[in-house]
Amino acid sequence: MKNITTAIKICGVTSVDNALEVARSGVSAIGLVFYAESPRNVDLEIARSIVKNLPPFVSVVGLFVNPSVDEVFKTLESVDLNLLQFHGEEKPDFCSKFKKPYLKATNVSTEVDLIEYGKVYEEASGLLLDTFSEKVRGGTGETFDWNLVPSELDVPIVLAGGLCPDNVAAAIDCVRPWAVDVSSGVEGARKGVKDLALVRDFIDEVKNADARRFTEL
Repeated sequence: MKNITTAIKICGVTSVDNALEVARSGVSAIGLVFYAESPRNVDLEIARSIVKNLPPFVSVVGLFVNPSVDEVFKTLESVDLNLLQFHGEEKPDFCSKFKKPYLKATNVSTEVDLIEYGKVYEEASGLLLDTFSEKVRGGTGETFDWNLVPSELDVPIVLAGGLCPDNVAAAIDCVRPWAVDVSSGVEGARKGVKDLALVRDFIDEVKNADARRFTEL
């Protein structure tokens, strides 16, 4: 599924002030990480404050990695998430338990049939395509081969994996995703703190890529 205007998600926000700065920059969504092993993990109290203070029309995505059912429900009781993102080995029936739209993340490699994967997770709002790492779940700062993404995928694609201001336009030109998702690519030295100059540069490069699409119509 292709579009012309690419949505932007900034993932791994960890404070109210930084979340507001990111939201005001004009992104579509922010991501909150509920995974204790991540350096960008956010506790429920801070997450609730972030959601409470965000302006309208900014979606909030909650990222989970192989959680229990109780963990997800407990989070939803405290934090009004718009979308769930499952970044582990969660099965379709698990992802659908919470009566919320969800993204299913998968690592991209020659061993993964993305067309078949999309059929398995046909109830997902989209597939989030990321870079494989044995050490971390997302936020690797490394890209994958974008040419491995088949053009005939029907499900909306959220492209992640090592995106930054220097490469996001090329990534969009190649994959034509529904949205792009960035975390470490717009951070400075501190993980979980987004550099607003990098965020603005990232947004500008997405707009540049989108502008080229309009000329193709």
